[in-house]
Amino acid sequence: MAKKDAPPRWDRKMQQRLAHGEAAALGELYDRFASLVHGLAHRVLGDERAADSITREVFAHVWEHPDSYDPKQGPLRTWVATLTHRLAVQRLRATETAALTQEGHGTAEDLERKVRHASVAARADYIVQSMPVPLRAALELAYFQRRDYRQAAVVLGVTEDEARRRLRLGLQLLSTAHDAAAPGAPPGYGGAA
Repeated sequence: MAKKDAPPRWDRKMQQRLAHGEAAALGELYDRFASLVHGLAHRVLGDERAADSITREVFAHVWEHPDSYDPKQGPLRTWVATLTHRLAVQRLRATETAALTQEGHGTAEDLERKVRHASVAARADYIVQSMPVPLRAALELAYFQRRDYRQAAVVLGVTEDEARRRLRLGLQLLSTAHDAAAPGAPPGYGGAA
């Protein structure tokens, strides 16, 4: 049995393949994470072309610096999301600072508020995409279809207690999106770095 803190085999192998310069590995990584990267970048920047640019930057960085990923620090998915978030926030700050300078509208506090808001939204998207399917399904029923836990239980084919549990856990996970992007939060994905 594998150690609980051991990184997934796929992550370790992918990192090794990238370190050896295997182009097919980059293609597999792109196929697996491109929609995540683009979605997070778009959520932070609100611009399709800027998200495309960040997507290219992320995969270029992964290709050029595969050893910067340490499988012992966490999943490859989280590392890629963290990298995406950091680059997107840097781009947002740069473009918004330039706009502040040119137009003279807004303040540094407005900029930081915008960055925090974008960070929370991107973190929430990442959490929803990463959560187990049963939790995500329960939340989607509650949020998008306005179903209560009883109705969700019927649709999901589970007991009412199980539907309540899934909704509660999903909401608890989502609540961490705000906490992780709050000032003074520990470093890692979600902070407004």
